[in-house]
Amino acid sequence: MNISLDYLNINDYKNLYRNLSVAELTEFAVKRGEGVLSDKGALVVYTGKYTGRSPKDRFIVKQKSTEDKINWGTVNLPTDEKVFNNLYNQVTEYLKEKDLFVFDGFVGAAKEYTLPIRVVCERASQALFSNQLFRRPSVVELMDFAPEFNIIAAPGFKAKGAEDGINSEAFIIVNFDKKIVLIGGTQYSGEIKKSVFSVMNFLLPEKGVMPMHCSANIGADGNTAVFFGLSGTGKTTLSADPERNLIGDDEHGWSDNGVFNFEGGCYAKAIKLDKDKEKEIYNAIKFGTILENVELHSNRKPDYDSNKYTENTRAAYPLEYIENIEKSGTGGNPNTIIFLTADAFGVMPPISKLSKEAAMYHFMSGYTSKVAGTERGITEPKATFSACFGEPFMLMNPTVYAELLGEKIDKYNTEVYLVNTGWLSGGYGKGSRIKLSYTRTMVKAALEGKLKDVNYVEHPVFKVLMPEECPGVPSELLNPKNTWEDKEAYDVKAYELADKFNDNFKKFNTVPEEIVKAAPRTKTVNYL
Repeated sequence: MNISLDYLNINDYKNLYRNLSVAELTEFAVKRGEGVLSDKGALVVYTGKYTGRSPKDRFIVKQKSTEDKINWGTVNLPTDEKVFNNLYNQVTEYLKEKDLFVFDGFVGAAKEYTLPIRVVCERASQALFSNQLFRRPSVVELMDFAPEFNIIAAPGFKAKGAEDGINSEAFIIVNFDKKIVLIGGTQYSGEIKKSVFSVMNFLLPEKGVMPMHCSANIGADGNTAVFFGLSGTGKTTLSADPERNLIGDDEHGWSDNGVFNFEGGCYAKAIKLDKDKEKEIYNAIKFGTILENVELHSNRKPDYDSNKYTENTRAAYPLEYIENIEKSGTGGNPNTIIFLTADAFGVMPPISKLSKEAAMYHFMSGYTSKVAGTERGITEPKATFSACFGEPFMLMNPTVYAELLGEKIDKYNTEVYLVNTGWLSGGYGKGSRIKLSYTRTMVKAALEGKLKDVNYVEHPVFKVLMPEECPGVPSELLNPKNTWEDKEAYDVKAYELADKFNDNFKKFNTVPEEIVKAAPRTKTVNYL
């Protein structure tokens, strides 16, 4: 079926290819020099200068519809219609006489909250990425398809920075009135994925749906679990449970009908990918998968240990490439929520239960810590906070999302646990990381309801509730202070981290008192 892009003012293009097959798009990409095939048939592409998201180049057009709703600041940068229109006109002119690749599809597995999108790409490889990451339409759905949002990706067009009213040659501009995301100057396909996620994070709360940067799975009994956590906390590892089906690994919504995956694929980190420890991801890298910035040996075998181009190497593949999935992309209202943190200070309990107010506090905090080697210049553990466990993609004030969380915890009697996948016995560099087998056992106990009726004791600093026992885990590990030889040193570190929590939370100035009271205690409170 032929389509017209006149409504986008995109015309005079050479050829327009719509919803081509994986084989056709791969063939186009190779012919056009966009990538090469690996030994297993994956399309390997190199994204040049931009090998990750460019947060200082993402803007939202400030309009009446957005000016009072967006959480403006260093994360959500404003721009105006004039800047958008100027760049838009330049991009549409640039696309003339070029072959264009269109993907029409959906975001959101729940039909009542689905967003039909159209991705117009300069590159076949980015159309393939869109096909594999978003939800693919049937032939019948394509016949009368009408997009509600349009994403235009023109990586070959370079802006003129300040002259064009932006910061560099790259730009990602979201225009909610025109329902367009304009991307230029960067070949990194993650910008397509995350800009669409940001759009959903703005549109859904008005419908009473909580958008979530999380993974989710479902048991044979229908019990649904949601996992929040920043990079390196174990979100993907722990949600990939052989006894449960994966709903999705990154972006979900929570409506009154339950949890639903936004996407139809996975965008997994590939650096140091281990075929034994991460078997599902490793086996998913085959024909139809896009590998970004992974070095190839002369025999076309990927070198997953190499960071020649970036630490942020990626594999994009459809969910069907994984065996253990929930094909509907949906689950019930979560019985259990797991917040994951990798605490390198060694002071957070391995598992603790959170009240609704504590859950809202820790959700808004979004804590984990970075250790030496994760970023240049980091030699000691460094606390990092990302509101809602995904601040770069949350366009509204974090309190909007936290209030939705609190309402749903109340409504569905959801249990919330904070799980530390980090260190004990002195913290990073002195102690040891909590065994993955223990973490899996604790998570399983939480999901199976085995922690509902055990005794709990409140942590004197963090106020979270620590279980006194957990099946399959030594009881002495459940209170982190027990694992430290120097108890006074533990107190010092616990208060040090508590102060960081409190300093971070000061930026939220319209938070209800009951949530503020869930904050860790400060040094002025005697810890005995």
